[in-house]
Amino acid sequence: MAPRTRSLLLLLTLALAGCAPWRRPAPTVPPPPRKPVIGLALGGGAAKGFAHIGVIKMLEASGIHVDVVAGTSAGSVVGALYAGGMDAFALQQAALALDEDALRDVHLFGGGLVQGRKLQDYVDGLVQGRPIERLKRPFAAVATDLASGQRVVFTHGDTGLAVRASCSVPGVFEPAAIGGRRYVDGGVVSPVPVDAARQLGADVVIAVDISTRSDGRLPTDMLGILGRSVVIMGQHLGAQELARADVVIRPQVDALGAADFAQKDRAILEGERAALAAVPLIRARLAAAQAAPAAVASH
Repeated sequence: MAPRTRSLLLLLTLALAGCAPWRRPAPTVPPPPRKPVIGLALGGGAAKGFAHIGVIKMLEASGIHVDVVAGTSAGSVVGALYAGGMDAFALQQAALALDEDALRDVHLFGGGLVQGRKLQDYVDGLVQGRPIERLKRPFAAVATDLASGQRVVFTHGDTGLAVRASCSVPGVFEPAAIGGRRYVDGGVVSPVPVDAARQLGADVVIAVDISTRSDGRLPTDMLGILGRSVVIMGQHLGAQELARADVVIRPQVDALGAADFAQKDRAILEGERAALAAVPLIRARLAAAQAAPAAVASH
């Protein structure tokens, strides 16, 4: 082929290439915003802990799905069963069927009136013997190391034993022995376990505070003064951790006694009322977390 012909063919090829249709680059689609991890921190309060069931009922009814659960003392009992797969209806049925004597094993010479083994067996039975790491939701039970005074967060091992440790009120329950150490009630150091819920990965923490609050009346007897002093210390300790929660729910259960198991229905109802009132705030916090996850991470 003559050089002139080759040159013409080359020019024609280049011209045709230049006429190829131009395609706009495909737009980059940003990934959908990550759903915030919702944590539920259930505080201690003995029989007042039935209010936690009412809170869970309203959260479920409102379509608010809890991802991780942390519990102290009574909150660890409800939290373990909830993390184990029981929904609010099943929790309420179990509460109404609960006989207080089924959890009380009196033992006078072990550092407390109640041994705690019955409570351990009760919880283990309802979670089908599964350890904490095999529950359906990540769960943490908070207790206090009796020797060091440090907060201990149980996220592995025997579920019932961890709950027993978390519930071992000093002077009432024997300290629970785990791995050669002895543990008492988590409320001594963490009345409402907001920080434990964060440790489980929660972006938004809903805290439920059922602790006894000072009623303003001045006690006159020695036991009354001692009890009031404990309440005041617990309030100040709990306030520091509650300040790190995104939403705090406070069921109106001050009128209920710590051992008033006969008022289960009332406690559950108060939990429902308080949670229902908090739903708009919870939704607002979740919306803000989804819109600005970086802000929540630095909370």
